[in-house]
Amino acid sequence: MQRKAYDTDLSDVEWNQLRPLLPKARFGGRPRTVDVREILNAIFYITKAGCQWRMLPHEFPPWQTVYTYFRNWQQDGTWESVHDFLRRKLRRKDGRAGSASAAIIDSQTMRAAEEPRDTGYDAGKKIKGRKRHLLVDTLGLIIAAMVHSAGIQDRDGGRLVFEDAKPQSRLKLVWADGAYGGEFITWAKKSSAGGSRS
Repeated sequence: MQRKAYDTDLSDVEWNQLRPLLPKARFGGRPRTVDVREILNAIFYITKAGCQWRMLPHEFPPWQTVYTYFRNWQQDGTWESVHDFLRRKLRRKDGRAGSASAAIIDSQTMRAAEEPRDTGYDAGKKIKGRKRHLLVDTLGLIIAAMVHSAGIQDRDGGRLVFEDAKPQSRLKLVWADGAYGGEFITWAKKSSAGGSRS
């Protein structure tokens, strides 16, 4: 690496774990000339610094290139695959099965800094903004996450999260607060995502 190292740079061990999980260069066409490790380093820098893409330091690849990789990996499911792989690995390291059988679901309403299309009003919290739902295992590792209008009730947002979790879930028990009661519990028990307990 011919540049000053940042705290967010991948170590050799981390890079060797992530490299096999990333898409290979496409066959045919122009050969890949960019260093994919540097693409990841740039993405992690942006994530930690919270700066705009255009403010990416010049020693990284051009911000347009970094952003293109980021978006492509978002659209083709690479980020989700990497996340799920690492979650399973951490669970096994803790002596558990790779996929969780128990989880916790909850939501948080946040005021929106801007006026995005998915802004709504949470009557219970009296906040206009967006709501994020998290479904986590008993280690606190994320199984599924969803951001939507604050106007969507928890029972409906919970369904969206469960639907997102289905393909890689073997959930049998889910802890939730009273906001997820009634219809949500009935639906969750019938869902292939598993049962629910408030």
